Amino acid sequence: MSPTMVGTTDLPLPQIRRGKVRDVYAVGDDRLLLVASDRVSAFDVVMRELVPFKGAVLTQITAWWLRQFEKEIAHHMLTVNADEIVGDIPALLPFEAQLRGRSMLCRRTEVFPIECVVRGYISGSAWKEYRASGTLAGEHLPAGLSESAPFARPVFSPATKAESGHDENITVAQMRDVVGASDAATLERLSRRVYERGRDVAATRGIIIADTKFEFGRAPDQRILLIDEVMTPDSSRFWPADQYAPGRTQPSFDKQPLRDWLDAERRAGRWDGNAPPPTLPASVVAATSERYLDAFRRITGASLDTKALQ
Repeated sequence: MSPTMVGTTDLPLPQIRRGKVRDVYAVGDDRLLLVASDRVSAFDVVMRELVPFKGAVLTQITAWWLRQFEKEIAHHMLTVNADEIVGDIPALLPFEAQLRGRSMLCRRTEVFPIECVVRGYISGSAWKEYRASGTLAGEHLPAGLSESAPFARPVFSPATKAESGHDENITVAQMRDVVGASDAATLERLSRRVYERGRDVAATRGIIIADTKFEFGRAPDQRILLIDEVMTPDSSRFWPADQYAPGRTQPSFDKQPLRDWLDAERRAGRWDGNAPPPTLPASVVAATSERYLDAFRRITGASLDTKALQ
């Protein structure tokens, strides 16, 4: 039996936005419904093909982490149980199969316009800037770092939130100008706490969380809540600890098979890096799906209940 895959949704609720992966709906004035699709993007281009179980992996890993932290970190999740969601919102009953495993009912917040990035290792855009100028967001880092090397202390590295394209790294001082000094300090403190807790848990499961990004929002009662996805393969760099070696790019538990195949297509001159994307071979889609499922197994210690999603 094939899994239920979801590319886009059209639910009988006011749609707030449709991102690269998530469709977001209003539920009254004080709640949101987040639906993680099986869409996949690479190099800022959304592929035509869907990746089986991807949306469920993102939602269920986030829910797992939030449960680990809920005694010390306030968050926006109310439930990821589709039966509870459709029981609360009867108009969604015909869409229960689409929602199962991939939907999260949440408290609505006023979102801070900042990506709160914590970097335990230097990689990605941080390595690219450091290699060119020895800096991150224009601020100097210690000399002599190699690609994928650990920082002596994790670096809090905020970024602007981009609706499309890449987020832009900014300094903490610039972040203070946007959200104010008090909230900036709170966001950094919460981000560091969640990252360090998650890093330590993942280490016992053979995974290095090289970096990750968080989002926060202010609830009507003025509490600051952790929102959106939390330490998923889409919002983090997961590296297999047994293959880690500084001085090079690391293999990762995400869409690396997809990126590698697209890179080969670009080098061969068969794709220019822009939309529309090339047609993906079934083997690349399957390998990408397995990476997401493997990340779920390693992080949570259990396999995703794929039968419930079929």
